[in-house]
Amino acid sequence: MNLVERLEAIPDRAAAWLGRRGPTKLPMQLTQGRIYILPSGAGMAFGMALIVLLIGAINYGLSLGYGLVFLLVGAALSATVQSFRNLLGLNITRLRIDPVFAGEPATLQILLENPTSLRRPALRLRCGTAESLATLEAVSSADIDIPLPTTQRGWMPVPAIRIGTRWPLGLVRAWSLLRPDLNCLVYPAPEAGAPPLPQGNSRETAGRLTRFSGDDDFAGLRPHRLTDSPRHVAWKAAASGGPLLTKEFAAQQGTSLLLDWHSLHGLGDDARAARLTAWVLAAEGLGMRYALRTPEGLLDAASGPQHLRTCLARLALARSRHA
Repeated sequence: MNLVERLEAIPDRAAAWLGRRGPTKLPMQLTQGRIYILPSGAGMAFGMALIVLLIGAINYGLSLGYGLVFLLVGAALSATVQSFRNLLGLNITRLRIDPVFAGEPATLQILLENPTSLRRPALRLRCGTAESLATLEAVSSADIDIPLPTTQRGWMPVPAIRIGTRWPLGLVRAWSLLRPDLNCLVYPAPEAGAPPLPQGNSRETAGRLTRFSGDDDFAGLRPHRLTDSPRHVAWKAAASGGPLLTKEFAAQQGTSLLLDWHSLHGLGDDARAARLTAWVLAAEGLGMRYALRTPEGLLDAASGPQHLRTCLARLALARSRHA
């Protein structure tokens, strides 16, 4: 690794070292003690060129050479001050990241405020391998989105956030670090081509349930037959890649669908979570009441967005308890 590459890697190494000192409390203001400055690769080349010019001016006694060197040094110093002022006084007041399914990018939202009368151009916000660019006008604020990749279900800690700039000449890098106390909940990715919703594990709650092809309360799903009415086809389940199913209705609301982790024999934890996620989404899309049993316990039958989020969160963290 050459000198330029070592310099470029310093902020990332500093983030790893500072991460062991505990999280940063919000709101945070970028004060003088929080901003660091290092030469960029272009700045290193620029400095070497100045040294060569100075040696030439000394060797040949060129007064114009001295003047050029001092002029360029002054421009570099001015650029360094401008880079520092581009970050000084910025406020980071809020961080937010919503749950997503594994494989989808999680959007980290950073509320950045500029309380001063200075415009802040060419800001770079980096989190892990993801980066976003932003410009803040005088006395303004903006929500900056950084897409973070996700690979597996469960809690994903948010890496250190680096706020930096190379404005105006790109000769130096001014940067500051934020160590967030924030985790992203990653839901399991639903199984592609999951089997139809189970029909034989309903829990009786209010007497026997009589099924027929009427238009009363929804009772469940069955495989589609050519003689079925098109308006009874579960089009949402089919659009999500599942098999063609037909809705059945009942004269009395008496059962709720039970989705049981322990009934999926022969599957690993991640495969069980993926199938149950697909079933939970299908049941919610059909307006069914469904219960979920995992090694952590039983979630009673319900439906709606809040119940869906609770079930997905349970599946994101579910693990079998082996003896």
